[in-house]
Amino acid sequence: MFIGEYQHNLDEKGRLAVPAKFRAALGKGAVVTRGLDNCLFLYTANEWEKLATKLATLPISKANTRAFARLMLAGAMDVELDKQGRIILPEYLRRYAGLRKGAIITGLYNRLEIWDEGNWNKYKKGTEKSSGDIAEALEGLGV
Repeated sequence: MFIGEYQHNLDEKGRLAVPAKFRAALGKGAVVTRGLDNCLFLYTANEWEKLATKLATLPISKANTRAFARLMLAGAMDVELDKQGRIILPEYLRRYAGLRKGAIITGLYNRLEIWDEGNWNKYKKGTEKSSGDIAEALEGLGV
C-alpha cells in the first residue's frame, strides 16, 4: 500500500528518486502515465495490468471512454528503477505535468502520483479549504 507525501528533485536528465519505502514494490516493473489534475500516475506492473484490462473492456462506441483510454494508455511508459532507486520520466510526461525541479510524490493506496511541487501545493491548499464540502459529497459512498 502506498501512502504519504515526499519531496524529491528531478535532475537535468529527468530522473526522479522514488522514496526508499516504495522501491521494492516497484522493483518488479512499473508504468508511469498521464494522470488526472495534471499529475503523473505511477503503478506497479501488477496494478497497471489490472487497470489496462479494465480500460480494454470499456465500450469504444463512447467518446469519453475512448478519450480516457487514450489518455491513460497512449501516454504510458514502462520504467525501471536504477541502482540509486530513480526512474527516468520521459520529457513528454514531464511537460504534461509541468514538472520542473521540485517534485512531490504522493502515495494513494494502489498508485503513486508525481506532481510539480508548485502545482501540488496549490492543489492541496484548495482541497484542504474545501475538505468539509468534499466530505459531505462523499457521504453517500460510505466514506
